[in-house]
Amino acid sequence: MLTLSGCATTKPNLTPQQCQTSNWQEVGYADGLRGRSGAYFGHYANSCANVIGATPNRVLWEQGRQQGLKNYCTELNAYKLGREGYDWQPVCPLEGIDKLEEAYAQGRYYYIRQRDLDYLRSPYPFGYSNFGYGPFYRPFGYGW
Repeated sequence: MLTLSGCATTKPNLTPQQCQTSNWQEVGYADGLRGRSGAYFGHYANSCANVIGATPNRVLWEQGRQQGLKNYCTELNAYKLGREGYDWQPVCPLEGIDKLEEAYAQGRYYYIRQRDLDYLRSPYPFGYSNFGYGPFYRPFGYGW
């Protein structure tokens, strides 16, 4: 069942079967884990508008999303998102937001430093030279 909800949350256009059989609370939970806002429900409403007998349940979806947001709005998750280079979505409650923003900033700082180091260590950090692999070639990743 989680696979079905995973598919439903990654595609804004649901199939008619997904519109009729989705567990909207599970779909909302998965969306909450991804930091999606309440406005995201409009994608489901639009996708299922032409399917007879299939109306997404916003109340169940929002209940599930709020549960998912409890796991999304943690300092560990904020740090992890920053460290992996993902954007942090502003969907968390305002109480404790300073700690979440600080954790995200620390993770983001680590990500940027690591990205820059990886770039400098790559064989061609400043592009290809006109010298090819001759005596002027010295890859930065080797022999520092």
